[in-house]
Amino acid sequence: MTDGPAEGPPTDRESPVGRPVIRGDPTLTGEHAERAVAFDPDDPDRLAEAAETVRQFSQNTAGDPDNVYMLRGAAACAALVRGEGSYKAASERAGGDATVAFIRKWSRVHDLPRSIRRHVAKGEIAPTAAKHIARVAGEARPLLAWAALDHDLTVRQIRSVASTVNDGHTVEEALAAEGVTLGEMSMELSQNAYCELRRQAALEDVDPGRLVGEALEAYLDD
Repeated sequence: MTDGPAEGPPTDRESPVGRPVIRGDPTLTGEHAERAVAFDPDDPDRLAEAAETVRQFSQNTAGDPDNVYMLRGAAACAALVRGEGSYKAASERAGGDATVAFIRKWSRVHDLPRSIRRHVAKGEIAPTAAKHIARVAGEARPLLAWAALDHDLTVRQIRSVASTVNDGHTVEEALAAEGVTLGEMSMELSQNAYCELRRQAALEDVDPGRLVGEALEAYLDD
């Protein structure tokens, strides 16, 4: 694989790279939100700050290794790649232990969809797990993330699923190998909703999950 401008992270983000949408949300990161930095890849000063943050991040000297700290490091990696034009140039600019592989992995975490990064910020998906979720592409990313949440997958399991997907298998097949059924989740309903769901499913002679799925799809379509 070449390492030029075309090798920038394939982003699934809904917001510009470097903007602290998640890190700047006090409902997710509390007091850390006030200190969130926008690593603008087009601003020389912010790019220099991103390079320093990446170098410290690679050497684990930028602060306590909590989720917000890791998201900040990931944001700096992504912005540095954008600003320098390639992983290799970003690595050279940052120096320290910031290898191409290191910057690539964390840039991909920053480029995960906002819906997934929210769970990382809240501590519900470990940053080390997010690195493996980010290894897969397209729809496989949210499918793996939601399965990880619904089934309490370990980092080892997530890594295994990601590797299996990248070997050419579907997410469904990869999760099945770990004993997990894609789309299966547990939820609580009100007593009335639960009773009516069961009653209607019995009358129509269908699985309750089918009724829930059809109703949800209709709601989301609207």
